[in-house]
Amino acid sequence: MAFKSEEQAKAYWSENLALMFKLLAIWFVVSFGCGILFVDVLNEVRFFGFKLGFWFSQQGAIYTFVALIFVYVSKMDALDKKYGVDE
Repeated sequence: MAFKSEEQAKAYWSENLALMFKLLAIWFVVSFGCGILFVDVLNEVRFFGFKLGFWFSQQGAIYTFVALIFVYVSKMDALDKKYGVDE
């Protein structure tokens, strides 16, 4: 990667870290919040025959993580193009 200036490199990494923290926060809320903290409230709702809290703790967090990987890839491609460091 070749940035034109040090400020451009810092801006790139700043945006990259902000994106990662946002996506990790979403994953934390889904996995820890929905799977552990709010499980009793969510278990009152059925999803495909299973209690929703159980579903989030067993599969929902995994599906969310995989979806967040695809979001990260697409956002990083756009960020790379924005700063001219795409391949």
